[in-house]
Amino acid sequence: MNVTQLEQIRSGRGLFAALDQSGGSTPKALADYGIPESRYDSQAEMFDLVHEMRSRVITSPAFDGTRVLGTILFEQTMERDIGGVPTGRYLWAEKRVVPFLKVDKGLADERHGVSLMKPIDTLDDLLELANRNHMFGTKMRSVINDADKGGVSAIVDQQFEYAARIARAGLVPILEPEVSIHSPHKDEAEALLYNALLAGLEALPDDAAIILKLTIPTLTGRYTDLAADPRVLRVLALSGGYSRDEACDLLAKEPGMIASFARALLEGLAAEQTNEQFNARLNASLAQVYAASVHKSPA
Repeated sequence: MNVTQLEQIRSGRGLFAALDQSGGSTPKALADYGIPESRYDSQAEMFDLVHEMRSRVITSPAFDGTRVLGTILFEQTMERDIGGVPTGRYLWAEKRVVPFLKVDKGLADERHGVSLMKPIDTLDDLLELANRNHMFGTKMRSVINDADKGGVSAIVDQQFEYAARIARAGLVPILEPEVSIHSPHKDEAEALLYNALLAGLEALPDDAAIILKLTIPTLTGRYTDLAADPRVLRVLALSGGYSRDEACDLLAKEPGMIASFARALLEGLAAEQTNEQFNARLNASLAQVYAASVHKSPA
């Protein structure tokens, strides 16, 4: 494990950029960027276009380790180059941004108020690829739609089981059990999630290192003591469907959490913008999200 990267993740001031939309979510990401599905005829063309979009973000002078601590990548992004340099190596060598790889294969059908991850049947191969491509860690997402104790426990158990395998490969896992912002019992679901995460943490060895990525909770400060656990490098906040303004307003009141936004971070960027316009918009977005992550306002 890279000690410099570890220290940046553990104690750096900044945010994470989630650039990990996969096959299912890429058309929406491109449409938001101003590229409709009519502009491409195949999945290969679609992935070429989204790599161009991500490369434009990463190479922008607005994007570097002074504000962006880490970036979560889709597998195809990791395996491609930026400026002739593999993406993971480029991120650290040129931008001082720590790279992570999304490893989940999407969501299973909902049962008991939750959607577990589909089995990650290629995990060992993905972890080998991640190490070869200089990833620091991984990310995996599941979703909690309602306050079902058995469902929430199953979500957390699955996250910790995969996290143990990832840690054995020398990588730091980001566990993302997202609580839907549309849940009819969001606060109750978050209380169940907190208790399950606490139990999972207590079972870890003292030298474990994980990251949590969670929905901004209804009860301000609910996850603060999780963030204080020495085995938790950071607690990241996902935007979860909120606009950037809404997500930043909520995050600014939340101690112990920093942003890991995807759509909300890229909101307002467009393919037709000049480089000057694009860079200015990205700079303003990063400044807003950085401020919400670092300069906390009273609850």
